[in-house]
Amino acid sequence: MAAEKLRSKVGSAFKMHGLLLRAEANKYLTEALQSVNELELEDVIENIIDAVEKQPLSSNMIERATVEAAVQECSQSLDETIEHIFNIIGAFDVPRYVYNSERKKFLPLSMTNHPAPNLFGTARDKAELFRERYTILQQRTHRHELFTPSAIGAHPDDSRSKFQLKTIETLLGNTAKVGEVIVLGMITQLKEVGYILLWGLLVVMLSAIQYLKKLWLKYLNYGLILLLFKSMAKPPLTSMMAYYGNINFFGGPSSTSVKASAKLKQLEDENEDAMFVFVSDVWLDQVEVLEKLHTMFSGYSSVPPTCFFFCGNFSSAPYGKNQIQSLKDSLKALADIICEYPSIHKSSRFVFVPGPEDPGPGSILPRPPLAENITSEFRQQVPFSVFTTNPCRVQYCTQEIIIFREDLVNKMCRNCVRFPSTNLDIPNHFVKTILSQGHLTPLPLYVSPVFWAYDYTLRVYPVPDLIVTADKYDPFTVTNTDCLCINPGSFPRSGFSFKVFYPSNKTVEDR
Repeated sequence: MAAEKLRSKVGSAFKMHGLLLRAEANKYLTEALQSVNELELEDVIENIIDAVEKQPLSSNMIERATVEAAVQECSQSLDETIEHIFNIIGAFDVPRYVYNSERKKFLPLSMTNHPAPNLFGTARDKAELFRERYTILQQRTHRHELFTPSAIGAHPDDSRSKFQLKTIETLLGNTAKVGEVIVLGMITQLKEVGYILLWGLLVVMLSAIQYLKKLWLKYLNYGLILLLFKSMAKPPLTSMMAYYGNINFFGGPSSTSVKASAKLKQLEDENEDAMFVFVSDVWLDQVEVLEKLHTMFSGYSSVPPTCFFFCGNFSSAPYGKNQIQSLKDSLKALADIICEYPSIHKSSRFVFVPGPEDPGPGSILPRPPLAENITSEFRQQVPFSVFTTNPCRVQYCTQEIIIFREDLVNKMCRNCVRFPSTNLDIPNHFVKTILSQGHLTPLPLYVSPVFWAYDYTLRVYPVPDLIVTADKYDPFTVTNTDCLCINPGSFPRSGFSFKVFYPSNKTVEDR
């Protein structure tokens, strides 16, 4: 575009917003925009105007320094957008936010008196683990429409449909005066007294199993935090992003939540070919598994997926003195297969999430990545590979994904206080439990041990877009509260099935 025409276009755009450019500011901006494609010019100018309006302006006359700062900000924003498209976030890199009940907001760990997390947790860390699990659900329940007070002048019927959430200490007084009370507590078991609902200073006896058998609630586990009224209910589930704006709870390089990025959303919608492949129990020591992976890569060679997510266990027989060397050899065999398909080798990423029986420090969560001495040769052959933690998080454009490799369905079934006898829809009960509890493993620590100070890395809060629970249970796909939950199943045990996710339209295919 001719310089004079561009100068006029820039000046007119600023005038539309009630702004006037100094001659030197217009000259600088015209030179800076000379190389911009005409199809993108209007969007670029609008972005610069937005950046100008964010600055503290003393008048509508815009100086060159203001324009220079706006151009620099837009340039950095573009670089950040490119950087923020796809990120793998390890569990130990997830930011920790602590809820402050007085200010009614989440504060970063640095703004609280909590010490930095340590693998060798203290007694305080264990107490805070349960306190924070409870506090998150308590504040979420308080904000639910059923528990928020009616507005002044509201219809009387609106008030009658509301509930009040009380502390469990309320039951210490005269309950006849209090009336009907709803409390929030955690169900647990003590050998001395049987089943109890515990929180605060009071223990509410549930008269053992006879009472529990009468409950309408299904799939009831130890360790769950429940609402107690005339029956029991799991805490209501709502999206909380409206209350906390652009706080980045999820992690990653962005200083704010990627949900607010219009540019990332545009890139997400435009990239219709983006594709994630999820495979669990990739037994690399089995010849048949390697053959099926060979077939998979052959089928995808013409349209390489954005990323392959391989979840452990990576050995069918994990125990033995030769386990580490065997796994290194198996990874070498996989690397050789990948190199046979140049399109996949150059275009696709590979993410490896360890399983409960892979080499590592026992069964405590979160689990660190496979050791470097096991994976170094593979990473040299396949540079676009990442060996991460279990669980891990994935941020793709505006979408947030949690991947968790654990045989959790069986654990939750074994530890049920009451197992449903009818309408046995285990996947739906399982997903609802995970989301309502806001935690990947809402079980007692002796069933699912965690590093006390890192329990926050297992939170499902706020609710992500996709949760992948790589479990040996049968494959399933369940949607609950705008969260898609999938289980690819065990690759060798399920007839070599896996799941494919398309981020642009949030659909899942069984393969």
